[in-house]
Amino acid sequence: MFDIQSQEVMWGGRKLTLETGRIARQADGAVIATYGETVVLCAVTAAKSVKEGQDFFPLTVHYQEKYSAAGRIPGGFFKRERGATEKETLVSRLIDRPVRPLFPEGFYNEINVIAQVLSYDGECEPDMVAMVAASAALTLSGVPFMGPIAAARVGYVDGDYVLNPTNDQVKEGDLDLVVAGTHDAVMMVESEANELSEEVMLGAVMFAHRECQPVIDAIIKLAEKAAKEPWEMAPQADLSAAKKKLEKLIGKDIAAAYKLTNKSARSDALNAARAKAKEAFASESPQDQMAAMKLVKKLEAEIVRTAILKDGRRIDGRNTTQIRPIDAVVQFLPRTHGSAVFTRGETQAICTTTLGTKDAEQMIDGLNGLSYERFLLHYNFPPYSVGEVGRFGAPGRREVGHGKLAWRALRPVLPTAEEFPYTIRVLSDITESNGSSSMATVCGGSLSMMDAGVPLKRPVSGIAMGLILEGKDYAVISDILGDEDHLGDMDFKVAGTEVGITSLQMDIKIAGITEEIMKVALAQANEGRAHILGEMSKALAGTRQEMSAHAPRIETMQIPKDKIREVIGTGGKVIREIVATTGAKVDIDDEGLIKISSSDLTQIEAARNWIHGIVAEPEVGAVYTGKVVSMVDFGAFVNFMGARDGLVHISEIKNERVAKVSEVLTEGQEVKVKVLGIDDRGKVRLSMRLVDQETGEELPDTRPPREEREPRGDRGDRGDRGGRGGSGGGGRDGDRRRDRGDRDRGPRRERSERGSREEGGKDEGPDPEFAPAFLTGDKD
Repeated sequence: MFDIQSQEVMWGGRKLTLETGRIARQADGAVIATYGETVVLCAVTAAKSVKEGQDFFPLTVHYQEKYSAAGRIPGGFFKRERGATEKETLVSRLIDRPVRPLFPEGFYNEINVIAQVLSYDGECEPDMVAMVAASAALTLSGVPFMGPIAAARVGYVDGDYVLNPTNDQVKEGDLDLVVAGTHDAVMMVESEANELSEEVMLGAVMFAHRECQPVIDAIIKLAEKAAKEPWEMAPQADLSAAKKKLEKLIGKDIAAAYKLTNKSARSDALNAARAKAKEAFASESPQDQMAAMKLVKKLEAEIVRTAILKDGRRIDGRNTTQIRPIDAVVQFLPRTHGSAVFTRGETQAICTTTLGTKDAEQMIDGLNGLSYERFLLHYNFPPYSVGEVGRFGAPGRREVGHGKLAWRALRPVLPTAEEFPYTIRVLSDITESNGSSSMATVCGGSLSMMDAGVPLKRPVSGIAMGLILEGKDYAVISDILGDEDHLGDMDFKVAGTEVGITSLQMDIKIAGITEEIMKVALAQANEGRAHILGEMSKALAGTRQEMSAHAPRIETMQIPKDKIREVIGTGGKVIREIVATTGAKVDIDDEGLIKISSSDLTQIEAARNWIHGIVAEPEVGAVYTGKVVSMVDFGAFVNFMGARDGLVHISEIKNERVAKVSEVLTEGQEVKVKVLGIDDRGKVRLSMRLVDQETGEELPDTRPPREEREPRGDRGDRGDRGGRGGSGGGGRDGDRRRDRGDRDRGPRRERSERGSREEGGKDEGPDPEFAPAFLTGDKD
């Protein structure tokens, strides 16, 4: 029933299996890739014909994570996978970028590549497995794909490269890099690094490319067993005559247009040349007209590329290493927590930084479960930034990808949550664009965070590099324009500090580049980054010491874990009361770390004191301010430390005798008390009389000391006292009474249980009018 073919290879310490013929047999190509216990299905379908008038390649890649793969049910109301998450969008782009350049020019059939995660072991991210599965499925499908490619992830732990590291190894290390490449060259790079050197980054890229080779070989072996017949490509028409006609007609116009340094003027001149060419071919068939317009684009590319390779002269007149003029301004907006405008040539970004509390963190629901992100970066690219009319609304894939690139570049220099307990959001609005708006976001985002008082390790700058490659001749160009991006062979973005690289991204439009070219590009990018950092420092050299008056202040305090319940209270009653009364926000985590936030420092202090009162232990001898919460005949209960109450005995209210507590105190009255002692059960004895109720200063104890008792003398022989209780009678020796003096108190009633006592006396002790209760024995 099934014609199942598979290929296995040991890769990075785990077995990688590629299987076809069992699942999705009606697709043009379908492969199940299994790596460890992570399983990804990728199916490829291609349209058998091209829509009339279509002159572009409609490749669409969809990556989807099935929550069942990790044994989870999706969150949200619908409880099912719906629109693509940010991660799914990013991985879709990750697959698209290296495979798109490997389709031949003139192939315009629509292709769908759909990769779905069916099982996830929680060890390695499935994005890399999906890229391998997509490459294998395209190779088997028969479409004219000039692959295969393979992809590998590289970590850098303790100075060593790690192939396909686990999630824990990525967190522990200094690098998270994904590389895709063919057998001969690197096609795509995506990375985040902790300020690593160019040598380490280049070594990681080449290490990944070498480790891709066994996978490429496995895909080729599987294709030898299961690939479908390759599609026959329609023969390309001979367009040499049309090309000569266009060169003669508009060649000089295009050359003149690309000598204009102003983008708007250059665009107008190019549009005029294109209109002239369209008019010249107006009588031709639609197919010939379409072919002619594509030749115009080729003619433009040849003119630009030749000028750069032969003369070293670029569109705007710069040489290959020159950076466009830079202007940077901070504190651009009055009410934001931090803001900056970064302009480089005709590329401009307004970046704002907003600081928030922990409850502003982004909750992310994914295969690994719920997680929270405290650093957010959002990138917007409105159509007016390129002088066009277009869609304006929710961000597209490109905006999500550019924002994530800037996010990766800036995250390594952020302070830890303990050092800076804020949620940070950077918003980049591109107001002009002519190349490298994502790198402008990196520069502007760095400045806006420093303007907001975020203590970055170091400022970060970014630059986009380009490549012109003709045979063995090549030129690496710094700070590329939009046209140089479109007409060139590489978009190579590098971001980092003066210490090292924090992010690297590369996209190739040809069949890959060599290690030599990458080395030159990295060295040239280093020089460019240093120049840009110098220009940025003219606006702001380091983090401001004072945050904006409009930003919330957050202070932290640590409490014992066994006190968390007391701070929260039953059903959150206590913490809600603290927030409602003080006006400050209070967040507490499972480790007892409390964050108190408000733009008003007095509110923070009030909340801090309240919480301190709940968790702190009273100190004997210390003076506190409290409030009378209830009164009884023998004293008053005072709340003096959060929820802590203590008793002020009636004898400790004043030095003078107090007949009734209510004559001196009222419920709700604020008083100052001194802690006299704490018993084994935690009950606290307080005193008001030893504290000045106006100033809170301690007072000396002026109450007369307790009188000493007279010595009782020698009691002598007490004789046989007889039994006590019901076992026998008997009385106490009369000598005892005589020793205590002749105080005739009259006859006493007999107690048969204890024997008869003819007469007796008792030492009454100090006068009860002046002695405290615990001395007078009132409890008798």
